[in-house]
Amino acid sequence: MTIATGQKRGLSDLTGACARFVAEHGDGLLHVFVPHATAGLVIMELGAGSEADLMSALDRILPRHDGWHHRHGSPGHGADHVLPLLAPPAVTVPVVAGRLALGRWQSIVLLDPNPDNPSRTVRLSFLPG
Repeated sequence: MTIATGQKRGLSDLTGACARFVAEHGDGLLHVFVPHATAGLVIMELGAGSEADLMSALDRILPRHDGWHHRHGSPGHGADHVLPLLAPPAVTVPVVAGRLALGRWQSIVLLDPNPDNPSRTVRLSFLPG
């Protein structure tokens, strides 16, 4: 699927799309993958201020300055290429009876700190079992 992220840094909730994808399946594993060097996936709580906290923590850990060796793109873009250290490009979620086995407050979220790309590809696959 394609996620329109616009030209802003931030988070996109994928949980609903993932739930629809697995609804026709029984037990197994959902694999979510983003084929991008500057985007990652996290499982986290949304809607309680965690989004701003995550972006703030990300900026403290990976500051957006020009001190990175990788320097093309928007200012501080080198930090985006170190993102897989904290948010990998893939997550796997158990599925039970066609439902995501997430905790009550967990969501599957695309983390895109790079404002240079207006859209991202997300690949979903299901392994029955």
